[in-house]
Amino acid sequence: MKAGVKLSLSSGSLFTLPLERAFELAEQAGFDGVELIINQDFQWVNPVKLVRKLQQICPINSIHAPFMPLDGWGGPIESLFNSIDLAAKTGVPLVNFHPPSWLGLEIGFWRWLYKIRDFQKQIGLDGQVMVTLENMPWVGGRLKVNPNILSATRDLVTFIHDHNLYLTFDTTHMGSGKANFINDFYLCYESGRMRNVHFSDYGFNREHLLPGHGRLPLTRFLNHLKHTDYQGCVTLEVSPHELPKDEEVILAALREIQTYMRVETGMLPASAMEQFEPIHPLEIEDETLAEPSDRYSHQPYRSMHD
Repeated sequence: MKAGVKLSLSSGSLFTLPLERAFELAEQAGFDGVELIINQDFQWVNPVKLVRKLQQICPINSIHAPFMPLDGWGGPIESLFNSIDLAAKTGVPLVNFHPPSWLGLEIGFWRWLYKIRDFQKQIGLDGQVMVTLENMPWVGGRLKVNPNILSATRDLVTFIHDHNLYLTFDTTHMGSGKANFINDFYLCYESGRMRNVHFSDYGFNREHLLPGHGRLPLTRFLNHLKHTDYQGCVTLEVSPHELPKDEEVILAALREIQTYMRVETGMLPASAMEQFEPIHPLEIEDETLAEPSDRYSHQPYRSMHD
């Protein structure tokens, strides 16, 4: 992996904190930037002014278009256009969005999506802003279902190729359908259209766990990523419930995880991890017999499956 890769922290990982404080922690933890999720903070304010204020704290590598209704942002189509306009005005290079949900009966959004022949030209302001579509999760118990269109990896790759879209590859979402998702990763990577990676663990029917708190081979995934020519972002996107409440411990956890991500992708030597206290991973044979610990542990990235 070349030095052009950037590590981001999703602002959603710290959504229980004020937005400015989340940016401060991302900068202090050593991330190269933030993926900004457009949330309730952006209702009925000047979004350009707010983004520029946040950029003074930490760079914004990407914007995630709203995935819930927000006053003043409209439906999924209008909010995507608004997000791209905001990115263009503030110099943010990438906007990510979710595909339509067939379960949510987003028929109008679905039809619109298929009408666009060239997303980078027609929607991304003639290539000024990269537009990426995110693969979505499988949900449920033993009988899982993906309530969004383009749930099959090959269908997703074909669509983004035919419609000149880029891809945000989400490890939790892909891993919710199959724990060993490395082949699907290569299908997506070899399309030449991957521009962002959402990085987190999955297990026990829970999404966006800290690396090592689920069942996914995340260290192996990062090692594979290291041996590619990938030049986009790798974005840590964990549930805020995975992190402790104490901000000093949050900062320590984030520093450790971003260091681990740099080591396993070849950006730092293995010796960089020596500053952190190691622990031995738990040995769990049967997923149905175990639940993830609520405590924060050092070396959260160490999965028994890596």
